[in-house]
Amino acid sequence: MLTVSVISPEAVLFEGQTESLVAPAFDGQVGILTGHAPMVTLLGTGELRLGAEGSGQRFRVQGGFLQVVDDTVRVVTEHASTA
Repeated sequence: MLTVSVISPEAVLFEGQTESLVAPAFDGQVGILTGHAPMVTLLGTGELRLGAEGSGQRFRVQGGFLQVVDDTVRVVTEHASTA
């Protein structure tokens, strides 16, 4: 399982665990599963999907970054809302 935090300047939108995550990176979609290599990427604008095949929560994000380290994913975004 991935431990995920979704944080915007206004609030912590999500803290919990999920099987997978798909995020809008600045240059296209990026998918994260358990065991993913460490990485940092800039976020673009689009939908952040938590859970297998979008079965979990969804957020509309704009800007910021995503960091993956040891099955922990931090999404820090300039603006986010529930999708």
